[in-house]
Amino acid sequence: MTIATKETRVSDQDMAAYWDRAGRVWVEQQGLLDRMYQPIARAVVDAADPRAGEAVLDVGCGAGATTFEAAWRVGPEGRAVGVDISPALLELARRRVGEAGLEGVEFLQADAQTHVFRAEFDAIVSRFGVMFFPDPVAAFANLRTAEKPGGRLAFACWRGPEDNAIATVPLAAAAPFLPSLPKFEKDAPGRFGFADPDRVRAILAASGWRDVVIDPLDDPTPVSAEELLTMSLRVGPLNPILTGQDETVREKVREAVTKALEPYVTNGVAEMNSACWRVTAKA
Repeated sequence: MTIATKETRVSDQDMAAYWDRAGRVWVEQQGLLDRMYQPIARAVVDAADPRAGEAVLDVGCGAGATTFEAAWRVGPEGRAVGVDISPALLELARRRVGEAGLEGVEFLQADAQTHVFRAEFDAIVSRFGVMFFPDPVAAFANLRTAEKPGGRLAFACWRGPEDNAIATVPLAAAAPFLPSLPKFEKDAPGRFGFADPDRVRAILAASGWRDVVIDPLDDPTPVSAEELLTMSLRVGPLNPILTGQDETVREKVREAVTKALEPYVTNGVAEMNSACWRVTAKA
């Protein structure tokens, strides 16, 4: 199996630039994203099984929802450390932890692929934060150095676009009005970069992890029709494309996407499943 590296795909600089822009959008929609994906964060932390007094690292922590979930499990005697490359998301995360009064929570702005960690963590978790590494083998090898011997790893990543209508339906509806659309790749950094479980197993094996288990994880968290539209136009891949279009095009896309999403809405409530993998391994 071929495993793409940063030489053949996106660069570290490109990914930092991507998350600088995307991070600001996620800050804007933090409340909706946390509510939609809280069941996934909880399932990931459950799989890592953090215990009172342990130290947990949350990779791609964003605004901190999964870090907080881990912090509640390890208690004030433990540590929960979130790492991310987005300054905007980390600023929000630090503000939220102050407001919540949680103890033992820290946030670090760093690239988890290259940051020099100490071997101090009992568990590593991630909710959708590990599919974007330019060199995933190097990244997971580096994360392994952060673990104590026998440390646990648990993360959630997306299954394929064919399983996630929330990704494909808006793009198909918008296609007639836009000059080009992004292509989802299953062997490159991106949302569906870990859709192929065999690729995930190969990456983890090559980076020194063992006892890999990959199970389906589905989250049909209901949202309103307006929230579903927001996810489709503001948070999804259409957002950067629409930013460069005039108001007429944006309105046509909005109308087309709204119509395409109607079959998924009943009495104002939408249930579009988030189809993921839950992956666990040991250092």
